[in-house]
Amino acid sequence: RKLYVIRKTASHAIQDLHLKHGKEYFVASMSARTIVYKGLLLANQVGAYYKDLQDPRTVSALALVHQRFSTNTFPAWELAHPYRMIAHNGEINTVKGNVNWVNAREGAISSPVLGDDLKKLWPLIYPGQSDTACFDNCLELLVMSGYPLAQAMMMMIPEAWEQHALMDDNRRAFYEYHASMMEPWDGPAAMAFTDGRQIGATLDRNGLRPARYYVTDDDLVIMASEAGVLPIPESKIVQKWRLQPGKMFMIDMEQGRIIDDVELKNAVSKAKPYKSWIDAVRVK
Repeated sequence: RKLYVIRKTASHAIQDLHLKHGKEYFVASMSARTIVYKGLLLANQVGAYYKDLQDPRTVSALALVHQRFSTNTFPAWELAHPYRMIAHNGEINTVKGNVNWVNAREGAISSPVLGDDLKKLWPLIYPGQSDTACFDNCLELLVMSGYPLAQAMMMMIPEAWEQHALMDDNRRAFYEYHASMMEPWDGPAAMAFTDGRQIGATLDRNGLRPARYYVTDDDLVIMASEAGVLPIPESKIVQKWRLQPGKMFMIDMEQGRIIDDVELKNAVSKAKPYKSWIDAVRVK
């Protein structure tokens, strides 16, 4: 968290100088758990550009990879994927409203975890950032404030819960409770995320972006927007499926296992008595 505050404070100081190329200042990663390698490069150029990726001592239990040309923004170093916590396929159509609401709540937000450091983080989102950059900044604040990664993602990209008659009462209460705190970041989106301890992905409530995954017999998990991104012999595959609308898929590296959507969201929604809290203040 201290590294997060230091990074944000340094970025604000650079922006306040109003340098000609100040907007080009961007700290891709400053974390004790993750390193971000990115650039305006083709996929096969990344390893040549970052020499440590050629070093056999560089190993990781997880990787979040993004390869795509920019669509609705001009190519720029600071807007290239992946970001500090996410990589994204799709669009957040509600981003302008989401950013406005985040800024509007600045004076009302407090955090017992961040304490006085919280005020050093504003402005949280700079003008001119892409929808993904805005989302990443907001997610990072939630996680650094103490929200579990899965809960933060459920708050930002909720399922279609309001008219879902078969949804568990606890889960419905979770979404209803948090709807007053965070408007959904909505749009056709497949969002992959990690904090270095967990890695996962979620799909928008309408399922408008593809996300398919394989699990092999030697515990390798590959999720991508298309099938066949890596050459895996069919004989090694023990599970093959796709991420469904509004669902979440997560791997917990510390537990060493996959946590499916039902188990994950049941645990999050039962962690606090959201239904009781809502019933206590609801006007009937």
